[in-house]
Amino acid sequence: MPATVILNPYSNRWEAGKRAPEVEAALRRAGIEFEMKITSRPDEGVQLAREAVVAGNTPLIAAGGDGGVSEVLNGLMQATPPTGRPAGPLGMLPLGTANDITDMLAIPRDLDQAVDVIRKGNTRAIDLGLVNGRYFDNNSAVGLEPMVTIENIRLTWMRGVVRYLAAAALAILKRPEWKAHLVWDDGEYDGSITLISVGNTRRTGGVFYMTPNATPDDGLLDFIFSPSLGRARLFQLLPKAQTGDHVREPEIREHRTTRLSIRLNPPSPIQADGEVFVKDATEITYQVLPAALQVFVPEKAV
Repeated sequence: MPATVILNPYSNRWEAGKRAPEVEAALRRAGIEFEMKITSRPDEGVQLAREAVVAGNTPLIAAGGDGGVSEVLNGLMQATPPTGRPAGPLGMLPLGTANDITDMLAIPRDLDQAVDVIRKGNTRAIDLGLVNGRYFDNNSAVGLEPMVTIENIRLTWMRGVVRYLAAAALAILKRPEWKAHLVWDDGEYDGSITLISVGNTRRTGGVFYMTPNATPDDGLLDFIFSPSLGRARLFQLLPKAQTGDHVREPEIREHRTTRLSIRLNPPSPIQADGEVFVKDATEITYQVLPAALQVFVPEKAV
């Protein structure tokens, strides 16, 4: 059966859609038999991936940014019966702005090289996160971070990763604050919070190493949170988040866990892999799914 390529044309502000002929040409040069499907609305990638798995048109290849990959991942997981073996394998062709998950897995941004990774067939089992029914491979958050995602979407006139920095500044200026109760494997917290960021890998938004010590195959999710912080302190921490040094600051709490439950007031959006899928959650539950997904990676990354 042919592989199914699911391309998100919106990735990188519609630039990914323009590269569809390049994707097809690279796959043909590599001798990979495939059928390409191009999404036309949010979350259509979930449906297309689910249908492809049911029809046996695998492996799946996600062409796009982190959000596009995440949609395909969710469709794949929804359609895969639990067997105790990792789902997949899943191929990834980075066509987005940040390309966090592919960078963290050492998948080349060069299209021919990324296709060659799939052709060679080397795979690695990675953990997945699950938050309120949504799977994620890279990062999820509540509080400040999804507000940054919302601001990023609004900045239609900006391009590149600088857009994420501008969005972060706009979100900080609003100085959001929540009352929260957190419970994880070996601890809990009750009090004010500004942000909670949960990572399966180190980087999100192309520039922010929110969970700088996370690894995608340790059977755990890393998470950080901070109590309510003023605008000046948040702006001081912003450049430190670009190197991961923010976790050394006294206000930032860093933990590892298999589960995390959060109760918030007022409600917060939830983002998973850069996509806001819930706008007003008050009860949030995270869990890790160890070694749940096989992904194509370069030999040196296995």
